[in-house]
Amino acid sequence: MPDPDSAPARPHRVCPWWLGYLLASPLRKIACRPAKLLAPHIRPGMTVLEPGPGMGFFTLDMARLVGPAGRVIAIDIQPRMLARLQRRAARAGVGDRLDARLAAPDSLGIADLAGTVDFTLAFAMVHEMPSAAAFFRQAAAASKPGARLLVAEPSGHVTGRAFEAEMQAARDAGFALVDSPAIGGNHAALLELRRAGGG
Repeated sequence: MPDPDSAPARPHRVCPWWLGYLLASPLRKIACRPAKLLAPHIRPGMTVLEPGPGMGFFTLDMARLVGPAGRVIAIDIQPRMLARLQRRAARAGVGDRLDARLAAPDSLGIADLAGTVDFTLAFAMVHEMPSAAAFFRQAAAASKPGARLLVAEPSGHVTGRAFEAEMQAARDAGFALVDSPAIGGNHAALLELRRAGGG
């Protein structure tokens, strides 16, 4: 089996920053209600990781769910996305729970989180990463044993075969499938870390 690290990076496109305004629109909540989707997975005091948060469609609800004792680490490679997210979080009164970080294109930059994350949301972003395998390894290393990761990939952009390849990368990193939730227009999987650090 070829080493995924030696394979050439797959072509990928990152969502442009200006599209973040549309993705954060309240109209989107007609089809997807973040609090309803995430409430079963997030409790007060948790540490939550959200790579690719855009301008915060899910982030603000997660910050409310973790409460004053919790935190949401939102990571993006686009400074304008993060700046807008920080402004929206401050206006919503949850800015003190948000840790907004600028990542490198090939790394989330979360080595300092090793073994501390309770829950990760990867919504419509794994396919934008140069390497799904690298993403899941980094997420596993940051997570506590038993931590959960909810992955959703838009079926209009990601084929069933491509999603299964992502799930294989997740299994290789130490995650196991817990559920396949129905999220309209998306392939989705709820995963649990069974091997700490993806080892």
